[in-house]
Amino acid sequence: MMLTGAQIFVKVLLEQGVDTMFGYPGGAVLNLYDELYKAQDQLTHIMTAHEQGAAHAADGYARATGKTGVVLATSGPGATNLVTGIATAYMDSVPMVAFTGNVSTNLIGRDSFQEVYITGITMPITKHNFVVRRVEDLADTMREAFRIAQSGRKGPVLVDIPKDVTSDRAEYTPAAPVVPTPVKARYDLLAIKQAAEIINRAKRPVIYYGGGVHSDEGRTALNEFIHKADLPATHTLMAAGVLSYGDPMNLGLLGMHGSFTSNKVVDEADVVIAVGTRFSDRVALNTKTFAHNATIVQIDIDPAEVGKNVAVNYSLVGDASEILTAMLPHIQPAHHTEWWDQIHHWQAIDYHPTNHNDRLMPHQIIGTCCELAGPDAVYVTDVGQHQMWAAQYIRHVKNRGFLTSGGLGTMGFGYGAALGAQAAVGRDTPVVMMTGDGSFHMNLNEACTAVSYDLPVITVIFNNQVLGMVRQWQTTFYGKRYSSTDPHRATDYVKLAEGFGLKGYHCETLTEFRAAFEEALASKKPAWIECRIAKDEKVLPMIPAGGTIEDMIMS
Repeated sequence: MMLTGAQIFVKVLLEQGVDTMFGYPGGAVLNLYDELYKAQDQLTHIMTAHEQGAAHAADGYARATGKTGVVLATSGPGATNLVTGIATAYMDSVPMVAFTGNVSTNLIGRDSFQEVYITGITMPITKHNFVVRRVEDLADTMREAFRIAQSGRKGPVLVDIPKDVTSDRAEYTPAAPVVPTPVKARYDLLAIKQAAEIINRAKRPVIYYGGGVHSDEGRTALNEFIHKADLPATHTLMAAGVLSYGDPMNLGLLGMHGSFTSNKVVDEADVVIAVGTRFSDRVALNTKTFAHNATIVQIDIDPAEVGKNVAVNYSLVGDASEILTAMLPHIQPAHHTEWWDQIHHWQAIDYHPTNHNDRLMPHQIIGTCCELAGPDAVYVTDVGQHQMWAAQYIRHVKNRGFLTSGGLGTMGFGYGAALGAQAAVGRDTPVVMMTGDGSFHMNLNEACTAVSYDLPVITVIFNNQVLGMVRQWQTTFYGKRYSSTDPHRATDYVKLAEGFGLKGYHCETLTEFRAAFEEALASKKPAWIECRIAKDEKVLPMIPAGGTIEDMIMS
C-alpha cells in the first residue's frame, strides 16, 4: 500500500511492538505528530517538559522493562537536547531508539532554520545512527535501528528523518518484529571446561557481576551458578537487585563506596569471575593492584571490554547467561567453609551506620521507603550522595527495580527516568525517585509531566542544602575549601510542588517522613517529600580514586 513517510513511521513503530513513546513536537516533525494523533488509541505518546526529560524517560522505560525505549524530537535544539540522554543510555548499555526530525533534504547544509548535523554530534555516543534520505528507505532503516539497539551489547541508535521524507509517499509492506542478531560466541566446549576447572580448584573464589546479567535468563543462570559453586558474590552499581538483598551469598556493592567486606574479598581472592562487567574506574580504582592475588576469568558479550581496564587471565566472549548455563554442568558442588568463616569475620567488623531519633539519617529514610513501598517497588535515583546511599541501603529483591545513571553519572536523570519507569510498570506499582537538592534542581520541571499524565512517582529529596558529594571530596581532599558547593538556594519545595499541582511535604524527623510517605503512597498521586539532612553527612565507606583497600575511609 502507498503511504506517506509519516504513516510508515507509525506503522513500523506498531509492528515493532512499541506501545509507549516520549517526545516533544516541533516544525520538522509535525507530519509525524499528525499521524501519532490518529494512532493514539494504539500508541501512547507522553510529552515531557524538555527533550532531555523525554530521553531519560525512554531510558527509564527500557531499564524497567528490557524493551527498547523510544524518543522523538524535532530538529535543531530539539535534537541537541537529547544528547545527554543518549549518552547516558550509551554508557549504561540501554536499548533505545531516538528519532529526530530535520529540515527537508534540499535545505540540508544551508544553515537552515533549526538545522543541525545531529548524526555527527551523536556518532560517538550511539551504536549506530542513520539519516533517511528517501522515503523508500524509511521502514527498513527503522527496523534496522530496533535490531541494532537490542543486538549484542545493547545501546542507543539514532534515526534522523528530514521533513520531506515524512510527507513523500512510498510502498509499505508490513513485517514482523525484528529479532536481535545472535552474538557470535568466541568459546568452545574445551574453553568452558577449562574455565570451570579454574573455578573448581579455587579455595577463595568470588564472583563479581555487572549490568550484563540484567536479563531474566542472566539472573537465573547467575543464581544457579553462584549457589552450586558456593561463590560469595559482589556487584557493581548497575547490577543492584540482580541477586536478592536477603541472599546470604550477596556481599553487596563493590568499589569506591562498596563495603569493606566486598573489597576485602576481591583483594584476598584466589579466583575472581567477572561477569557482564567492564572493571570501571569506580570498581577497579587501582588497576595495578585490583584482585592482585587472583586468577581473573572474564565473561562478557563485548570483546572490546576483555582486558581493556584490567589484565585478565582467561576470557569467554558471548552472552553471559548462555556461558554460565553451558559451564554449570562442569561446575562441582562446593562448600568453602574456611573462606566463608573469614568473610563472616570481615562482615562483623564492617562499617555499619548509626541510627538517630533526633535527626533524619539517609539509611533510615531508605529503610522506611523499602518497608512501606514493598518488594515490587521500582527505585530510581539521580546522581550524588543519595545515589550511593540508595545503592548501599535499598533492600533490593527485584531485578530491574533499581534504575540509576552509572557510567555517565547524569545529575537530573532521575525524574524523567522515573516517569518512564512508571509509564512502563503501571500506576499500581510504586515508583520511588531518590534525589538530592542539587540533582533535583536540574530537571524538576518534569513535575508538570507527572501531573499531566497522572504518573504517581514519589520523589524523596535528600536536602542537605549543598552539593553533598562534591562537598565530601572537598572536606576530605581539599582542606575544606568549599568552592561553589553551597548554592544558597531558598527553594520552598512544598510551595513549588503546589505550584506544579502536586502535593509537597517537608520532614525533619523520621516520624514525619513515615507519615508523609504513607500518605503519598496511599494517594496514588505524584508527590515530593523533602527530607532535611545534615550537610556533612558522608557516604561511607570510601576508597579514594586510585586507592586500594588499605586506603579505605571508614569514619
